[in-house]
Amino acid sequence: MAVPVSELVPRPLAALPKAHLHLHFTGSMRHQTVLELADEAGLHLPEQLTDQWPPQLSAADEKGWFRFQRLYDIARSVLRSETGVRRLVLEAAQDDESEGSRWLEIQVDPSGYAAHFGGITPFTELVLDAAAAATRQTGVEVAVVMAANRTRHPLDARTLARLAAQYVGRGVVGFGLSNDERRGDTLAFAPAFAIAERAGLLAAPHGGELCGPQSVWACLDGLGAGRVGHGVRSVEDPRLMSRLAESDVTLEICPASNVSLGVYRQPGDVPLRELFDAGISVALGADDPLLFGSRLLDQYESARDVHGFTDHELAELARMSVRGSAAPTDVRVRLLAEIDSWLTG
Repeated sequence: MAVPVSELVPRPLAALPKAHLHLHFTGSMRHQTVLELADEAGLHLPEQLTDQWPPQLSAADEKGWFRFQRLYDIARSVLRSETGVRRLVLEAAQDDESEGSRWLEIQVDPSGYAAHFGGITPFTELVLDAAAAATRQTGVEVAVVMAANRTRHPLDARTLARLAAQYVGRGVVGFGLSNDERRGDTLAFAPAFAIAERAGLLAAPHGGELCGPQSVWACLDGLGAGRVGHGVRSVEDPRLMSRLAESDVTLEICPASNVSLGVYRQPGDVPLRELFDAGISVALGADDPLLFGSRLLDQYESARDVHGFTDHELAELARMSVRGSAAPTDVRVRLLAEIDSWLTG
């Protein structure tokens, strides 16, 4: 019996509808945009963001993370105008549109940008307005996950959680916790996440990348996580793997950043296949394309080319991203139907 052509020729992954759940605000910027905004602001960029881009990174130790964070902070410093913010959000949506993403949750800590925009509230409103405009222009529905910085005081996180709660139903869909997992006490941020939970926001803290499974446990049991940013090292704890497989918690897996930051030596070492085969919900994300030189589509191509995912499995990865999102029910239903059409078309 002849094998159908559709099973011999891989389907185009850019046409596969998907949701993008792990993308940081500054890290989403196009390289050219950083260069142009820096030029407009009269800022000098280090060679790692100019001649040596994408930079060679590792966060295997705290010194390596410091170098990574320094580059991120320098890139963030070019965002000094409303025009720049609107350009960033629109281009992020355009890039996602070209790669098949239909729902984008972009993660931002307003306190990191407030100085140039009159405070955290005006900046938040600018980002939400830019997200609504980008949605209209691209068709990609752009939502915001407001994230606290775990290297700052937990009281700052409570302030952000209260701010996020004010914008439920107006574009903010989740509350996160980012930066170096080795810093701070995860459980100290539980009061902030309780505020977010009462407001109906999805809890999506980072854990289980730079630190091991214990940080994922803290996110689940201490912060009530509905998603975990990264969580890739859950594979090191069979009991945690079972817990995740039995729950509806989604791990936001970012293979390229795992390699760039030295968590794994090469793409084939990222345990994407192990997590997927264990029945754990995983959503592929690009994390910080500006610093890793790799966008969302690259993660799906790696799943196919490096980890041997079939088209049926790639479609299931896309479904997991939709089911793990904060998208409204009607959007989920539509996207799941579009994924089925990609697979059967």
